Amino acid sequence: MNTAMLIAREEWRVLARNRAGLIASALLVLLILVSSFTSLERRSAIEADRERYQASVDTDFDAQPNRHPHRMVHYGQFVFRPIAPLAFFDAGVDSFTGNTIFLEGHRQNSANFAEARQSSLLLRFGQLTPAFVLQTLAPLLLIFLAFASVAREKERATLKLMLAQGVSGRSVIAGKLLGHGAIALAVGLPAFAVLVAFAANGAADWASALLMILGYGAWLLLWAALGVVVSALAARPRDALAILVGLWMVTVILLPRALPEAASAQSQLATKIETEIALHRDLLKIGDSHDPDDPYFNDFRDRVLARYGVATVEELPVQYAGLVSIEGERLTTQIYADAADRQIARENDQNAFVHAFSALSPMIAIRQLSMALAGSDPAAHYDFLNQAESFRYDFVQQLNRMQAELLPSIEGDDPRISAANWQKVPRFSYEPANPLGRPADIIWPFAVLLGWIAALAGIAAFAAQRIGRTAR
Repeated sequence: MNTAMLIAREEWRVLARNRAGLIASALLVLLILVSSFTSLERRSAIEADRERYQASVDTDFDAQPNRHPHRMVHYGQFVFRPIAPLAFFDAGVDSFTGNTIFLEGHRQNSANFAEARQSSLLLRFGQLTPAFVLQTLAPLLLIFLAFASVAREKERATLKLMLAQGVSGRSVIAGKLLGHGAIALAVGLPAFAVLVAFAANGAADWASALLMILGYGAWLLLWAALGVVVSALAARPRDALAILVGLWMVTVILLPRALPEAASAQSQLATKIETEIALHRDLLKIGDSHDPDDPYFNDFRDRVLARYGVATVEELPVQYAGLVSIEGERLTTQIYADAADRQIARENDQNAFVHAFSALSPMIAIRQLSMALAGSDPAAHYDFLNQAESFRYDFVQQLNRMQAELLPSIEGDDPRISAANWQKVPRFSYEPANPLGRPADIIWPFAVLLGWIAALAGIAAFAAQRIGRTAR
């Protein structure tokens, strides 16, 4: 057995006699297990509720009586976003973005019923999920276990004794890193086991689960290495503890919360009122189909008459009002889509500003990686909005085509089409985006975590040389 392994085993013996460390480790492992099972239970309950509500609104839509198709355009549909398979592990932005959208004609509604609006302010500190425990609390435990690893040997003069017996500084640092690295992976083992079990049951794909394990493994090893390196450079254990706690507060607590505020100040988002005013101004520019002198729709009417080869609207084989609804929906949809794209672009600029500082705070990198693999990042939310909007447009235009094509054959002052037509309208089915389809969201966080580990390895080599020189 080499010297580094002997030092690692001795470090484990020392930690095994540390009753406070054992209790803290056991509590953290218990917290990971509790958060995993409660998150899974919560996910199952929410998913069941959303499926029930979706089935209910679909049934109510099918049960509508004979009506004018345009009434059904305004009756609309509710759609609910299913929870991504690994979102139980990291809820990401799902608690703040909303999960339900009311789809109707002539407008694009925002997602509603975000959990953060219905919960206490404690949710903003961090929802109790395995990701929160591993990202925020596990580093504190690893700091508590590693802060005295080398500094303790200095304080007790046992380091000089080891060096005098021929143990190199490199072996001392390697042994400490090996010992605390194994402890760090052991702390994360319960969460990793949950991910493996989830993938083995077919609830999530193996690639995402394994990449999640690799990412959190690198995150925990980073903090174990940081604890050993700072302990090797500090003169006393209490100095190492103060430095490590300060680093934890800055990189885990301060920067991830201060940077979004700085990004918001740098690239401000339009308020809801400002957005509505801008949309209303743009909508006025496209013309008024009810105005007989409106230039755009007069030109549209002339084009329709020329296409069908008739002289008046009354001679059309289809209902002109239905064609106007189709054209109006096309125009308004483009305006709302442009506004949504501008909003998303601003939010992406803010996120890019925050992610640019991930080299200073690896917490930002592991959070970005975790949310991307869990399907709970902003990109996944935008994908849901895009799919819902695409469905809304097709749904409204199908009803508008029914108005244009079916109503001319129906007589009376209040024409209505058969209720059987409502069952021909498709139902919303969300297809979750593949997180591996956005490699930049995965490669960059991994690069940051590995870069930190490489930098710590270089500092550890310097610390080993420094320890070796003290033996001369």
